[in-house]
Parts: sequence; structure tokens; C-alpha cells
Amino acid sequence: MTTRQYILFLIPTLIWGSTWYAIKFQLGSTDPLVSVSFRFILAGILLIVFSIVTGKKMKFSPREHFFMALLVFSLFGINYWFVYKAETILTSGIVAVIFSLIIFFNIAFNAIFLKGKIKPEVTIAAFLGVGGTFLLFKNEFKNFSLTSEDIIVLFFCLGGLVTASLGNIISAYSQKKKIPVIQANAFGMTYGGIMMFIAALILNKPIAIETSSGYLISLLYLVIFGSIIAFSCYLKLLGEIGPDRAIYIALLTPAIAMVISTFFEGYRWDIYAFLGIILLFSGNILALKMKKQTT
Repeated sequence: MTTRQYILFLIPTLIWGSTWYAIKFQLGSTDPLVSVSFRFILAGILLIVFSIVTGKKMKFSPREHFFMALLVFSLFGINYWFVYKAETILTSGIVAVIFSLIIFFNIAFNAIFLKGKIKPEVTIAAFLGVGGTFLLFKNEFKNFSLTSEDIIVLFFCLGGLVTASLGNIISAYSQKKKIPVIQANAFGMTYGGIMMFIAALILNKPIAIETSSGYLISLLYLVIFGSIIAFSCYLKLLGEIGPDRAIYIALLTPAIAMVISTFFEGYRWDIYAFLGIILLFSGNILALKMKKQTT
């Protein structure tokens, strides 16, 4: 990987590591589905304005808009609703462990849809990463029991995993078809936000926005950093090194989240957490070093 690609890797890792904490401030009186729609409509509008002001191409064929719509449905819409919904029931740590499994879906879907090769190093690194994530949040599983409500939420998580992974594959395919990342995100986030807003209306969710400072500041942070900046960097990286390797970002973000939790939520580190960090970084080093040798 080049220095530029390492930067593209680092930016979303740090940002998304903090959004696990920011999302907690979104779980108030405003329904999660409505919060997701607000987040992506605002992000999409800002990106459209940015694209117009900077003179980027804004005319695309119906086929290209179709792929943008597919991207939104998977990556910028239903996936995030599932995440928000899961965090209302489960702790963020358990959700993080479950979503770390996305790496296996990316490896499989990359092989199935993009004809990519499943390399042993990638798979080994994936197991190291997921194992490290589990150790990092091991203590949060002590009080976890499979109630009927938890099982339903686990299905929400599984749905989020599959749709997010398919979104990664769609983005990689779109970039191969020369659809620019910024414009795809601009239209994609707008479409996704509108879809979620319509879904909220159909499901009779109360359309109201919480006016507390915590909600509004976290919403702004999620719009600008968590959506616009992080997704632009991540999807650009994904197009360059492939979805099976770019997704290793998802394995490092929980580690960043726990560092933040140490300062703001009083998280206490133990031997399992430190072992988890070692496994996480070992998996990432293996994957990124392997890619460097094959490019």
C-alpha cells in the first residue's frame, strides 16, 4: 500500500471508532429510523452542494443512478437502521463484535461477485481480527442472555451485515464502471435518507427531532465526519485495494472505540483486552503487508 492509501485507511478507522460513542447520543426520543434519515439526507445535500460548487460532473445515466440507489439501500440506509436498532437493546461492544464478522461476508462476496481470489493470508487475518474483537469485549458477554428480544436484534445485526457487505461490493463494482465516489455518495446518501424517511412515514414513526445539544452535536458529527469524510475515504480505498482488505477498517474501529470509552465511560482494561488489541493489529499488519507484496 502507498502512503496515500494508508492515510485513506487511517482516517475512517479513527472516525468510525468514535461514531460508536456518538451514536449513543442519537438514541433518545427521536426514532432510530428517523435519525438515520436525517443523517444521510443532510450528508447527501452537503455533498451535492460541494460537488456543484467544485464543478464536478453531476449528470449520470439511469443505469448509473440505479447503482447509486442500490448502494444507498445497502450501505447508507437499511444497514444503519439495523445498527441503531441493535444498539437500543445490546451494548455497543456486543454489536461491534457481531459487525466485525462482516469481513467474512466481504471475502465471500468479493469472490462470488467480483471474481476475487480468497487468499489464505486474508482469511487468517480475518480470524485474528474477529478473535481480537471478541477478546476486547469479552466482559460485555457476561450478562448476555438469548431472550426472544435479543434473538430478534441478532437477526437485525445479521441483516445489517449482509446489506453492508453487499454495499461494499456494489461500490467496488461502480468504481470499476468509473462512477466517481464523491458523486455516488452525494446521490446515494440523499436517496438513502429519503428512502428511510418514507419508511418512517409508512411505519408511522413520529417525525420529530430532539433538540438537546447532545443529539444535535452528535448528529452534526455523524453527518460531516462519520458520513461525508469517512465514507469518501473508505470507498475510495475500497476501489483501490478491494473490499476484502479495505474492510479491515471495521476490525480496528472497535479498538479505537474502547480507547474513547476509557476516557468517557470508565472502561477498564484487562489482560483479555490487551490480547485482543495484539490480535487485531496482527491481523491488520498481515493483511496490509500481504497486499503491499502483491501490488
